[in-house]
Amino acid sequence: MIKVRVPATSANLGPGFDSLGIALNIYNEYEFELKESKGLFFEGFEEEFQNEDNIIFMAIKKVFDKYDFKFNGIRIKIIKQDIPISRGLGSSSSCIVAGLIGAFALMNMEINRDEILSLAVDIEGHPDNVCPAIFGGLVSTIMVDNKKPLYNCVEVKDGIKFIALIPRFKLSTEKARAILPKEVLFGDCIYNVGRAALLISCFSNGNYALLKEATKDRIHERFRSKLIDNFDKVYNKSLELGALSCFLSGAGPTLMAIVDNKDISFVGNFTNFMKEQNINWDIKELKIDKHGAKILKGE
Repeated sequence: MIKVRVPATSANLGPGFDSLGIALNIYNEYEFELKESKGLFFEGFEEEFQNEDNIIFMAIKKVFDKYDFKFNGIRIKIIKQDIPISRGLGSSSSCIVAGLIGAFALMNMEINRDEILSLAVDIEGHPDNVCPAIFGGLVSTIMVDNKKPLYNCVEVKDGIKFIALIPRFKLSTEKARAILPKEVLFGDCIYNVGRAALLISCFSNGNYALLKEATKDRIHERFRSKLIDNFDKVYNKSLELGALSCFLSGAGPTLMAIVDNKDISFVGNFTNFMKEQNINWDIKELKIDKHGAKILKGE
């Protein structure tokens, strides 16, 4: 029996569209077990996901097929599901990464995280969510010739915490992708490239006074914000209440605020604001997960 824990992730990270992601301390936990009986056995899943199209099983099968590993049956269980689904916090990436790591563990093979990344990108299509889920922390990543992922982990200076402002409605990645333009203006590319470089330097040396400008984006946020009720109201209020920056997490609809570690009033003040405005969002104070996915000791 194998247990795997995977952290949430916030991808796109301001101007880092499809290239920057960070792991955060919300977790999903999964359990895997090979069975003598033939078939797929699911626990904790809605009925529509209890089949061969289950993304966790697809990840497992990808590894088993690669290594020609034969099995009769497999049990897949969700132990804990704290990462909100379709909210821009990497719920699908957690499934993919858990399935891949679980498959290697079931085969009693060494966990090669670089190989897992390559397999995860084959499934996910881009690395900015799966990469921090695997390695933890802040990760800068690219695709070489649209085939091979390259990554670099960035050490983040202490001094900040992340506040996830999570709507209670889902936003599918497909819908969020569909609203994006087919072409991007040259000036907008320059705008984002400069801020992505500035953002990494802010995280590296702790100059967090620059975050407000460094997390601005012109490639995806202004388009996707149209799909999110109260986006402008929430965004502006977070800055008014002292957030160092605020940006769309992943494809949305979650907004991610960064605040000073010493700020003990932001969450309470923002909670009061949402009650006054009748905005039914959840708010979670988070820290960076520095370890990424890991195998937990089985019972």
